[in-house]
Amino acid sequence: MRRSVFNEDHEAFRQTLRTFIEAEVVPYYDQWFVAGEVPRELYKKLAELGLFGIEVPEEYGGAGIDSFKFAAIQTEETTRAGVSFGASGAHVALCLPYLLDLGTEEQKRRWLPDFVSGDAMYAIAMTEPGTGSDLAGMSTTARLSDDGTHYVLNGAKTFITGGVNADKVIVCARTSPAKPDDRRFGISLLVVDTKAPGYSVGRKLDKLGLRTSDTAELAFVDVKVPVEDLLGEENKGFSYLGKNLPKERLSIAYGAYAQAAAAVRFAKQYVQERKVFGQPVATFQNTKFELAACQAEVDAAQAVADRALEALDAGELTAAEAASAKLFCTEVAHRVIDRCLQLHGGYGFINEYPIARLYADNRVNRIYGGTSEVMKMIIAKDMGL
Repeated sequence: MRRSVFNEDHEAFRQTLRTFIEAEVVPYYDQWFVAGEVPRELYKKLAELGLFGIEVPEEYGGAGIDSFKFAAIQTEETTRAGVSFGASGAHVALCLPYLLDLGTEEQKRRWLPDFVSGDAMYAIAMTEPGTGSDLAGMSTTARLSDDGTHYVLNGAKTFITGGVNADKVIVCARTSPAKPDDRRFGISLLVVDTKAPGYSVGRKLDKLGLRTSDTAELAFVDVKVPVEDLLGEENKGFSYLGKNLPKERLSIAYGAYAQAAAAVRFAKQYVQERKVFGQPVATFQNTKFELAACQAEVDAAQAVADRALEALDAGELTAAEAASAKLFCTEVAHRVIDRCLQLHGGYGFINEYPIARLYADNRVNRIYGGTSEVMKMIIAKDMGL
């Protein structure tokens, strides 16, 4: 079926990006995989390519294109090649919406040029040890100083993507106690300079997958944050977080669909080259049937992901629709990648092969951005159940 979600400009961007990946990423990716992170120079190259500023208005140094489709193409192309751009996804997909939607004119002029150029890499710190998805239960505090000039930040965060190398971190903290009838009240967003005294990076977490995306524990001990760096209004942070979740969940859904498509590509190539009992594995009926079934699932996931992408760009994607897309696409990817790894036999268990890395990377899709169980709760509530 003809795919209508992308136009000629999108496809030209795809070719530029594919050429860049082949020249600047693929030859070095094994080294980055072992190191557990990408080099800072990659972020500068991505910035020079214009990837950080696509959705940033022109007056702040960006291209001013209000569309998530270019980010979706980036997801497809990196996954197709079996690589990633490290924590840059958190920089753009997770952090930028908050800066654009909540930043004052002064803040945007102060922060966005360095964001676009890659001179300041951003991360967002929500999750805390012991609270998981219960953001209303966070205990990190930001107390306003007596003279009203700054907040004093204390607490800890974990599972922070890009936290090792970030220059700025959007930290969710309690500026007021929760109300008896509203646990969500009292949370605010602060943009914290990682060079501030009292700010520290703990362990770089040793993850099962996403090895080139650094993930860290963070700690704050009496960190002074100027009041000018409050993002949005005080005590309304929880509502801001909820507003951006549909976009975050769509990005996960799109990534999962792209992973499933890449798995089929890797498996097809492998079974055509690998010989067993004197003939290519691809000649066996079971191989053909398995890949055909996988391709059918990928086609369905692509349709769901594309439909959600169009809805997002149109400003019509609901929380329940985003949850549905995430649930469906991540479950499809789980099944497809597992079956494609099986077709690799023992080599599918070796990290030298991209299918093995893909298998590990995929597992977190059903956890972060809200677990599959949480997605089902959202969908069921929308159904009136």
